[in-house]
Amino acid sequence: MTRTVIVNDKMQHGYRYRLTAPAGRNFDPGFTPDLTPEEMLHLGIFGGKYMTDCGKEFPKSWFDHARLADGKRDPKLNFFGVNASQPLKEWRRKGWICEDDPRGWFQWYCRYYMGRRMPDEDARQIGRWKAIRRHVAQVKKACDPGDIFCRRRQRQALLHWAYDSRKI
Repeated sequence: MTRTVIVNDKMQHGYRYRLTAPAGRNFDPGFTPDLTPEEMLHLGIFGGKYMTDCGKEFPKSWFDHARLADGKRDPKLNFFGVNASQPLKEWRRKGWICEDDPRGWFQWYCRYYMGRRMPDEDARQIGRWKAIRRHVAQVKKACDPGDIFCRRRQRQALLHWAYDSRKI
């Protein structure tokens, strides 16, 4: 059973997509994120300034305990308390933004998690997600097991990509 989602937020007006897979299931076998979007929002990502206007598109529970900023982004709201983001302008300059997901990878992941499937874009974003894995190896090599304060910026960046470095 498919469902159509209509998006009207600060970055998209009248954007429509279809949910064709069950939420949180039927992922590409090569895509195994450690964290759900809800868990990521609860831990603290992107300085709390990500999708603060998207409450109607995603489940309310995602935002119930999310660490969100009232105004400008605040790195203190990130789980590791540091800034690990480049500005959206830089993401656009590097060609990382797809027209369907103007907020980037995390927006893609949220929509993928909910059941949207776009084979070409899914493959591109999953490839980007896999490429970030190199940072897991760097953290493992540089840090003692369980020392979550070692390489906080790199760990925060991993968190932005649904890797849970607390388990390293």
